[in-house]
Amino acid sequence: MSTVVDCLDAAARATGLPAAVRAVAAGQLVVLPTDTLYGIGADAFSRPAVAALLAAKGRGRDMPVPVLIGWWDTIDGLVASVSPQLRELIEAFWPGALTIVVPHAPSLSWDLGDTGGTVALRMPLHPVALELLQATGPMAVSSANRSGFEPAATATEARRQLGDSVSVYLDAGPVADPVASTIVDLSGPAPTVRRVGAVSVDALREVLPALD
Repeated sequence: MSTVVDCLDAAARATGLPAAVRAVAAGQLVVLPTDTLYGIGADAFSRPAVAALLAAKGRGRDMPVPVLIGWWDTIDGLVASVSPQLRELIEAFWPGALTIVVPHAPSLSWDLGDTGGTVALRMPLHPVALELLQATGPMAVSSANRSGFEPAATATEARRQLGDSVSVYLDAGPVADPVASTIVDLSGPAPTVRRVGAVSVDALREVLPALD
């Protein structure tokens, strides 16, 4: 049976977050709040856990799972190289609602789906998410919903869709502005906007004028 943690209550959060950390370490699924939407997450380096995440969502490997991180310098061990463009976007928009697709480090043994050698990375601007990620390390995190249904803006909506496939639900109340993150792809010859979301294209072009 799932555990729901009221993260708006300081005492519940103090005991509930370590429970979520233990669940992730055990290969279980956790729902967490972010600055955009609620996400369903798992240890990014556990193949069975990522497979369970995809199964819980009813999603195939053709839609690989992004990775959320809790520290800027975590990227150094995850990407093939830190380009000037990547560094500029991180400095301008992280933590925040920008997901960046880059070639991942070839030495990594994770399996996030059919990624084509890339990974979609983000550092969310949410205190509960950051506290969890700083304790667990990188997590594979997708929107907390069944495939084809609306992404969850509350833990209650996430639980209604995902049920007991998730071990721990971290409930921090409704998301203030439930808009998906913007996705920028740096894996090709030129930076490209793959999805327009919470960060505007105009804001991105102030940092990367050559953005397509």
